[in-house]
Amino acid sequence: MSEERKKRPFSIYWIYAFLGIGLIAFQLYYNSSGTILIENKQSLFTLLENKGIKEITIINKNKAEFTLNDSGKVYLENKGGELKEMEEAIKKIGTDKEVIFELEDIGDYGNFENILEKNKAKYKNRERPNYLSIILSYLLPFVIIVAIWIFVMRRMSSGGGSGGGAGQIFNIGKSRAQVYDKGKSTNVTFEDVAGLQGAKEEIEEIVEFLKNPKKYTELGAKIPKGALLVGPPGTGKTLLAKAVAGEAKVPFFSLSGSDFVEMFVGVGASRVRDLFKQAKEKAPSIIFIDEIDAIGRARGKNNGFNSNDERENTLNQLLTEMDGFGTNSGVIILAATNRADVLDNALLRAGRFDRQIYVDMPDLNERKEIFQVHLKPLKLDKAIDIDFLARQTPGFSGADIANLCNEAALTAARKNKKAVEKQDFLDAVDRIIGGLEKKNKIITKEEKRTIAFHESGHATISWLLEFAYPLVKVTIVPRGQSLGAAWYLPEERSITTTDQILDQICSALGGRAAEQLIFGKISTGALSDLEKVTKQAYAMVSIYGLNDRLGNVSFYDSQGRDIFTKPYSDDTAKVIDEEVSKLIEFQYKRALNILSNNRDKLEILAERLLANEVIFKEDLEDIFGKRQWEALTPNETTSNDKGSQNITDVSNEQIDVTVTDSDFNSPQGEDTNNEDESKKDG
Repeated sequence: MSEERKKRPFSIYWIYAFLGIGLIAFQLYYNSSGTILIENKQSLFTLLENKGIKEITIINKNKAEFTLNDSGKVYLENKGGELKEMEEAIKKIGTDKEVIFELEDIGDYGNFENILEKNKAKYKNRERPNYLSIILSYLLPFVIIVAIWIFVMRRMSSGGGSGGGAGQIFNIGKSRAQVYDKGKSTNVTFEDVAGLQGAKEEIEEIVEFLKNPKKYTELGAKIPKGALLVGPPGTGKTLLAKAVAGEAKVPFFSLSGSDFVEMFVGVGASRVRDLFKQAKEKAPSIIFIDEIDAIGRARGKNNGFNSNDERENTLNQLLTEMDGFGTNSGVIILAATNRADVLDNALLRAGRFDRQIYVDMPDLNERKEIFQVHLKPLKLDKAIDIDFLARQTPGFSGADIANLCNEAALTAARKNKKAVEKQDFLDAVDRIIGGLEKKNKIITKEEKRTIAFHESGHATISWLLEFAYPLVKVTIVPRGQSLGAAWYLPEERSITTTDQILDQICSALGGRAAEQLIFGKISTGALSDLEKVTKQAYAMVSIYGLNDRLGNVSFYDSQGRDIFTKPYSDDTAKVIDEEVSKLIEFQYKRALNILSNNRDKLEILAERLLANEVIFKEDLEDIFGKRQWEALTPNETTSNDKGSQNITDVSNEQIDVTVTDSDFNSPQGEDTNNEDESKKDG
């Protein structure tokens, strides 16, 4: 305890306090030394009438000081009962000494002066300065300015966290990392991380390196210097890092990539140095940098648009600290990002990040585990089937599943239920994907009929084509911005063939084809369908090499090195446009042909949809019969689905082109793509 007191610095505020107390004491002493205060003016007037006042001094025209002559002292001795407070003062001091009395308030100065002149008393006026007010009048403006300056500097230097004494302006270059050490933990363990088996194994091994390093170093192995967690948003990268902080018994430094960035030049590099200095002092330790792409973007790209190279300086310092000329033993760096494609190659090389751990979207079995975690705090109905819920949520990330469980509980509470039931989860899926129902939206009969045939066209084509996603549900009840929607159950594919893409394009064009076939005219309702179809067609022709005329070429740049120029000539661009147009128009004619051959069934389906507003898989089986390819789609369901799937390449490159169901758009042409765009590597 004594050592802690010695280390505690002396605060300058104590000096300010002592000065203030001294000024106040001086003023009080100066004003009250040698005087006896009286409150009653009548005492003074009584002495005046008996000629007992020697001299009166009026101070600042609001106070009066006076002394007694011999007559006044005699009067107090003989008739002091009338002036008790003055008599007691005289007795204490003695009659042989001159006593100064002070009347604190003389009242109106003019009246007081008239009374003095009436009694022919000797008096004089005197100005006495108030030294405390004078000193404060000079010092107070400076004190206010200094206080404002300290407040502003503290606010400017305390924006990134609590580490490194960030409250002082001189510590602005200190690290803002949150430190978990000496028993402090996130209370998250690997048991709280469901799914992600491969990623968990690699992360657990890193923790084991730190707990038992001799097991590996005795064989000559070196502890990996860093691991980069890569994956789509919501898949659990930060959650894994929290589990590491909860499991590892070593100091854990956690911060975001944006914590290095500040308005002052050179602060980012300074904070990187301070972070690694602290980590080395507490080695073995772990540093976790979330959203590292904030400072780790590739250098040398589009520098003309950014004259300030503060981020580059920060990245250079980070590269040097991770694997530079100096030693960095005992410190492991974890980082997370969903934009690994924009990171600098020097940051990704072995020796800095020895491992890249891909945290993918959960598969069926992993979704079951995630549901088990998020369903624990809910009061569930006994009929809840976790396997069923997992099958209804392909493409859902861990964050999506957590949101779904919470939304289902809110739905049950809204309906005053005692437990969360199966239907609540289905309603929650509908609301998350399509938005809240708008049954009071004003739609004319003609518009409603157009919407019904549009959605029936999608449903018919998807049911009759082998590789189109099987229908789950169709509705013409407005949700969110969409006037109608269809839900499908996508296969969880790793790769996609040409025939599968073509069937999906044809199915997406089924809505517009149905409008053309039935009404002889088309509407703006197919906007989102056309957007998806165009992206798919361009991906087939220019990215995946699935066009005979262009051949086996791909113009996709996974690194995004040149986003302003096309990697092909104008002639090739013309060929691409021609092939895309030819592909889309052929599939549109194909959709028209299929619907023409099944027009009677299309009309029955549309009329049923108009009558019921919602139709399910059983309605299509009743009208069209069972699909010939049921064996290829084992995940049967009678509920809504996320309804999205990415076209993926066998080269592990993610392309943001989706194959989804279609929403009928409002006449204004608003895009109503509400589906989740899940990504899967091939």
